[in-house]
Amino acid sequence: MWIALTSIMVDDQDKAEKFYVDVLGFQKNKDFPAGGARWLTVTSPEGHPDVELVLEPTGLESARTFQKALYASGIPLTALGSVDLDAEYERLVARGVKFRGPPSSGGEGVPKIATFDDTCGNYIMLFEVKPQPR
Repeated sequence: MWIALTSIMVDDQDKAEKFYVDVLGFQKNKDFPAGGARWLTVTSPEGHPDVELVLEPTGLESARTFQKALYASGIPLTALGSVDLDAEYERLVARGVKFRGPPSSGGEGVPKIATFDDTCGNYIMLFEVKPQPR
């Protein structure tokens, strides 16, 4: 068993597509109509090609409430990894990504973390990890 799909709630799929593809550098994988919205997934060129991130519209009021509560509390909805957080931070800042602060110590087992606003209603944590063999 493995993780094939994971999703992130977004308040606007078009804006999310631009941010996750054009700014972060993910690759669009699937994009087709699905009940008034889109089934829109992206993959990481640096990650396993079978793991997709669904850019899921916040169609339900309960989803919007949850997303807004996390954001208002400053809690990241999910986390992404990088083998060189300082370089990734500089690359993303140069592309206009708004971080809550520069990379800092993440505590035991996590060398560095930084949190950014994905412009779609979420904070995303970025943390430094050692590369794993595939």
